Amino acid sequence: MDMETTYPLVASVKPLAGKHLLVEFRNGTAKVYDCTPLLAEEAFAPLADETLFRSVRADPHGYGVLWNDAVDLAESELWLHGETAGHPARAPHAPTAR
Repeated sequence: MDMETTYPLVASVKPLAGKHLLVEFRNGTAKVYDCTPLLAEEAFAPLADETLFRSVRADPHGYGVLWNDAVDLAESELWLHGETAGHPARAPHAPTAR
């Protein structure tokens, strides 16, 4: 039996400085994805335009993020190559000194 790998679906995305994306997945994990290496590829060159880059949105079904009909990233790419982001509001509190 051939088992297909599945990845968490995207819940939301927010553009960050330096051509980074903050991607929140439906399983509660947040990752920061660096888009700068993509800019060297012809298909992603339009993302050099800051206005276009900041227009990113999550696919309504969670299968990635998109900018327009020609430029998008799959949830698997974001999951596999994103760096896990911390959530200060959800982090456990440090012990206090007495």
